[in-house]
Amino acid sequence: MARMEEEAKENSEIKELTLTQMHYLETISDLKNPNLTELAAALKLTKPTVTVQVDKLIEKELINKVQSDADRRSAHLHLTERGNMINLMHEYAHKRMAEEIREKITPEEMVQFTTLLERIMKKFPGNF
Repeated sequence: MARMEEEAKENSEIKELTLTQMHYLETISDLKNPNLTELAAALKLTKPTVTVQVDKLIEKELINKVQSDADRRSAHLHLTERGNMINLMHEYAHKRMAEEIREKITPEEMVQFTTLLERIMKKFPGNF
């Protein structure tokens, strides 16, 4: 799947992003504008580690930090229009991977594949 994701990335305008950076965009979108602490918790990383990547994404103009109205000490992360577009392209690549898998295996194999994925996801919660 990583190979297919890399191929999708190579065939688009997002070549300068790492898979980690794309994962950050996806997580920020899923969390609906988190602050740094919420993002770090969701990614199971330290706040300083997340800050480094967030700063890179801000430099690339893919996300913005917006100061909270409720708590002026806190800032929330928002995808820019370009960041949102890249995230949608990434989601589309995932859907294409799923379609390709579905097209290449039998219905019985799909049941087995789904069962295996569910077992893996239970063993490693939060990593997928």
